[in-house]
Amino acid sequence: MASLLRQIIAGPRARHADSNLDLCYVTPFIIATSGPSGTYPQLAYRNPLDKLVAFLDKSHGEDWCIWEFRAEGTGYPDKEVRDKVRHYPFPDHHPPPFAMLPLVMASMRNWLTEGGKEKSKTDTATDGAAEGASKESEIITEAEKDDTKAAEKLDKKPGNGRVVVVHCKAGKGRSGTMACSYLISECGWSKAEALVRFTERRMRSGFGQGVSIPSQLRYVDYVSRWTAGGKKYVERPVEIIEVHTWGLREGVKVAVEIFGEEGKKIETAHIFSKKERLVVEGGSPGGSGFKDWVTDMANPAPAPPSKSRTIALDGTYGNENEPTAASEPATPATNNSSPSVDKPTALAPKIGLAAKSAKVSASAAIQRAATGKEPDSDAEAGGQAVIFRPSEPLILPSSDINIDFERRHRARYGMTMVTSVAHVWFNPFFEGNGPEQGGKPDENGVFEIEWDKMDGIKGSLRKGTRALDRVAVVWRFADQGAREVVEPGVESEVPEMRAADWKGVGGAGKELGLRTESPATADVSKASSVGSEGEEEEDEDVEGVKSSGPGGEEIKDVDETGPVKK
Repeated sequence: MASLLRQIIAGPRARHADSNLDLCYVTPFIIATSGPSGTYPQLAYRNPLDKLVAFLDKSHGEDWCIWEFRAEGTGYPDKEVRDKVRHYPFPDHHPPPFAMLPLVMASMRNWLTEGGKEKSKTDTATDGAAEGASKESEIITEAEKDDTKAAEKLDKKPGNGRVVVVHCKAGKGRSGTMACSYLISECGWSKAEALVRFTERRMRSGFGQGVSIPSQLRYVDYVSRWTAGGKKYVERPVEIIEVHTWGLREGVKVAVEIFGEEGKKIETAHIFSKKERLVVEGGSPGGSGFKDWVTDMANPAPAPPSKSRTIALDGTYGNENEPTAASEPATPATNNSSPSVDKPTALAPKIGLAAKSAKVSASAAIQRAATGKEPDSDAEAGGQAVIFRPSEPLILPSSDINIDFERRHRARYGMTMVTSVAHVWFNPFFEGNGPEQGGKPDENGVFEIEWDKMDGIKGSLRKGTRALDRVAVVWRFADQGAREVVEPGVESEVPEMRAADWKGVGGAGKELGLRTESPATADVSKASSVGSEGEEEEDEDVEGVKSSGPGGEEIKDVDETGPVKK
């Protein structure tokens, strides 16, 4: 029965008939697996922890170590894997804080290379391809330096038999982001090579990409640029000047979020109130009626041309018809001592106050004629061009920024109907061309993205009804608080993050549907709402994954007699 449940929850997978292990070898030294568990009820439909440990012991002896990225909790205590686990948790369906990435890369590299140093003393080769581990290590190093020899380096082992086991919940988004980042930053792979390899080894044909969430793909691209730029990264406080929206529907809440608790939580830094919302041009594309809902779903408004730097699901970055920042000559910021904030005024068309007043009056008259009621003053106003401007300086302590949108409609009995959710993560250090300018990004800039390219529910492209057509975030760096983040060296100790409660801390993902009103945000609107918490999400996002061995073959089961070491 447990085996049947695991197959139903996991969806269609290419696995051995006698095996229930859901894992794949991305390379001979990187294994990706879904989150295991040793307790019920999760044990009934997830990887059994004892069988996973037995498989690793049989295949790799003591030369394995786990890197887990589950902010919701691992599902097992460290002692059940003999403390062979490193913790770098961050929320599901989101990218990691970029400052965490150099630590993860260094800790994985040190584990893989440390064994090589020990075994090189005895000149023991582990893959039969060289006469000794030290000689093979030299060959691999030279191959990785030459990106033109990609075909020769793809399946090279580190020369010591050690493996890294990465897991999150489904072993796709977070695990894939970290696995691809390691191949790019430490093994000399290109971004395309890493993404394609992970998809080939993790996903069945026709079930999409292994790493598919737009913001996670954006951060993989950041890693590629960080590596090409000499691995220079500076964490700086960022001030959000304004948020510009085009085609904003009514009833949309806009919030600015950041990482908290070492990246384990997403915290709301600011929710724009009605007083901070300036309707520059009225005439919201959609109203709140059923007819407008059907129109938004059936006929999405075409987004205007944009130079926003976003990642498509095929791994390409930016507008394919325009050069990326890596190929463009960097434009230095003008007047860095006094960053300009006049740029935002050109983003939205200006109209006269009289015309604006006339449009508002006409809209109110239409609503009175249609419903016989006065317009709802509590509803968040939409418009063709709307600017959100904080009433006080909005300075964020770190450079990872999430802009969150939620469209709601008021219902009876203190409830609200959430009809769309979307968000987007970006980092001004990279949007300001920091890697291409020797670690010195532009002091201010604008990040733009279209609605269709934003993250949706659980990281998918499903967002519900259209809430807006396009958004632009105007930012600038604060004057103080810069901190350079350096990747630890081979001989250095690499700090870990504090692990989340292994028993689970509940999910915080947003969904569509009815929600209760939140008194904490009454100034935003009475329809303000939050996603449900405290319930574990279903494992629907593991659909289409497969289990594969070092050469892409299916993995056979571990015998039940116990672990067998090499």
